[in-house]
Amino acid sequence: MLVQLNFPIALAAVPLTLLALDSLRRRAWLVGVPAIALCWVVAWPGVVDPDDLDAKVVNALPALGVALAVSLTVAAASRAGSDFGPARDGDRLRIVVAVVAVLLSLPWIAAEAGLHFPQGVFLTTELYAEPKEPRTAAVHLGHHHGFAGTLFVISALLLSRPRLTAPRVRHVYAALVSLMLVYGTANLANDLWHEQVVKRGWTSWDVPSALEPSLSMMWLVVLAVAALVYALGFARGDAAGPTGDNHIR
Repeated sequence: MLVQLNFPIALAAVPLTLLALDSLRRRAWLVGVPAIALCWVVAWPGVVDPDDLDAKVVNALPALGVALAVSLTVAAASRAGSDFGPARDGDRLRIVVAVVAVLLSLPWIAAEAGLHFPQGVFLTTELYAEPKEPRTAAVHLGHHHGFAGTLFVISALLLSRPRLTAPRVRHVYAALVSLMLVYGTANLANDLWHEQVVKRGWTSWDVPSALEPSLSMMWLVVLAVAALVYALGFARGDAAGPTGDNHIR
């Protein structure tokens, strides 16, 4: 649980903190800045090791950042309101993308619950051996980074709806949410392709991993696509009106 508070939750908590701060008084930044800094600790190499998911002492730092982010979100909801807002442009597309992401993630959702999704449309229980590894089910039980990608995608779709008032915060927020959308999609695609295409023997080519930041062509693509998504206006919108149209929706 502590590791999952680090990844993926701590990363999603960063834009959530900015959203909350947009509704709070300036002194809330005294809590918001430490919250963001603590959440970003998860990006340091080795804090979350995909090959060793046992909790470490350092994992408590991003978890504390998440706790601060939640407290700010509760305070912002109390101040600005947490009611459902009006329909936004692109809501139908958001719903379609979210539904597709969830459907593609069904084997991972079952695996999170300790179950194998029935073999059929998805390759799940058929045994497969990675190089120098014993044969295991195509979709192993437990957490999958592809499902973390799905959670990032859905979070980005939800966080793209509010309209922030402070121009500088709004642009940083939009850039982070755009990166979250692309990063989540990259991880979803990588895990899905490997389990459902490579493990069927259809090809030996894998979608390159973007799980950890690196100086690689894949991360160049992730950043370039995120910049394009931002340039197209994703999560930016117009400034909120004087009535405070940036509720947590």
